[in-house]
Amino acid sequence: MSADKTSRIAVVTGAGSGIGRAAALALLGDGWSVVLAGRRLEPLQQVAQESGAGDRALAVSTNVAEAESVRALFAAAVERYGRVDLLFNNAGVGNPPGPFEDWTPEQWQGVVDINLTGMFFCIQQAFRTMKAQTPRGGRIINNGSISATTPRPNSIAYTSTKHAVQGLTKTASLDGRKYDIAVGQVDVGNAFTELAARMTKGVPQASGEIAIEPVIDVAIVGQSVLYMANLPLEANVLFHTIMATKMPFVGRG
Repeated sequence: MSADKTSRIAVVTGAGSGIGRAAALALLGDGWSVVLAGRRLEPLQQVAQESGAGDRALAVSTNVAEAESVRALFAAAVERYGRVDLLFNNAGVGNPPGPFEDWTPEQWQGVVDINLTGMFFCIQQAFRTMKAQTPRGGRIINNGSISATTPRPNSIAYTSTKHAVQGLTKTASLDGRKYDIAVGQVDVGNAFTELAARMTKGVPQASGEIAIEPVIDVAIVGQSVLYMANLPLEANVLFHTIMATKMPFVGRG
């Protein structure tokens, strides 16, 4: 990251809600300048206003599934702040409804376009930006989810893309060494967001039962991202799992 703590610049995708919002608020609260990216501008502007960060928050409407939109996002970040020290690569969507035998090709492709291809486009632009700036380098944190290693029932699209994110993280971490780019991943289990609210009502288990699962405050995830973001570039958390202590993850089956 840049040496001056007051000039640290982050790009957060999916910043208008959920984990992205929590991470953006944590970073802004710690003095970072944050470029808030998401498809809908209004929620991004609400996060910026809520933070009270003034000129340290910039909302940019972005569709991560479109390479040109991602290019424009990073161009806006550099134009406004001069560099990018951190990408929190967070934008994602959940699984299409119902059994996958009934999905259309478009439903499958929609998840892949955002959760995998979109994440690649963001890593690609972050590399292009970070290796060319002075001081060189930066950090990328990918949102992997616990589904990056362990599936839930009826989650084949989401789980497949999140397994792929683990490959992106490992390979980008390796390829980033020569550019002083550190790449890690945060895997979240049951943070209370719109996406995970169903956990409190009961969700299918591997046994076939329906069970209510514990959740944690999403702000805790924001603090985890902040911790990883504030590490010096010579140190990296490759994989960080933050989860509800009593969620049925370890021993799932």
